[in-house]
Order: sequence, then structure tokens, then C-alpha cells
Amino acid sequence: MAKFEVNEELVRKLADLLQETGLNEIEYEVNNHRIRVAKGAGAVSYAAPAAAPLPSPCAPAPIANAGGGDAIPAGAVTAPMVGTVYVASSPGTPPFVKVGDSVSEGQTLLIIEAMKVMNPLAAPRAGTVTQILISDGQPVEYGEPLLVIE
Repeated sequence: MAKFEVNEELVRKLADLLQETGLNEIEYEVNNHRIRVAKGAGAVSYAAPAAAPLPSPCAPAPIANAGGGDAIPAGAVTAPMVGTVYVASSPGTPPFVKVGDSVSEGQTLLIIEAMKVMNPLAAPRAGTVTQILISDGQPVEYGEPLLVIE
């Protein structure tokens, strides 16, 4: 590893910033040289540049549907938001729809709870429910297929 000069003034400024903000750790990087200051023993460390950049954690892994594949079935009604899906208006009551039921456009198919708000999901078109891909109380992601109307 190549020698480097520690900028004591910078380290002191970072330590002061820790005190001012109440943070436990702060890291500063410039020209592939990184300085980390943390509260506790052995608080100052230096890290050389990594051999290869780490992959970004921003992109979540794709979620497979109930069939195990990534393809959304034809005629699928997908979740318009993240939340918890409920197939009935309250526990112990019959579900809004069952496989084989005919539905009309605008009819309530299920409810998605998001941030303590119950959001009814209306049928986008008329047809027959051929598959229900979720179960009551299941968490769902945006775009996840919920049921199929043909």
C-alpha cells in the first residue's frame, strides 16, 4: 500500500462534526482515499481504494410470482401499491370474489391496506376470475400479480 499523509486538521474537523451532530461515525472520501472517524477506541481508520466497486444496493432483486416464474400471466390484475391484501371486507365474511365468479368493470375484487388505509381494488374490465394468486393477509409489492380475469 502506498504511503499517505494523514491530514490531522481534517480528522479534528470530522471529530468535532461528530460531537456537534451526535453521530457515532463519519466517513470522508476524496481521490480514492477514505478517512473514517468513529467514537470509541481505535476510532480513526484509513481504507485504501477497493479493487472493484461494490454493486449498488439500490436495485432490489425481482420478486417471483406464485408460479415461480417472472412472467405475469395474461389477464392478470396487478397490485397498484405496496401493502397487505385482504380478500374480504372483514374477517369471517365471504370473499369479494372466488375462482369462477363473473365480475363487472369497477366491481371490488379485494382490498389493499397501505399505511393504515384500506384501498379497494376495482376490476379493470369485465370477465371471469380464473385464478387467485394471493392469500388473505399476504404482503404484496407494486406490480405483483394478484388474480387473473379472462
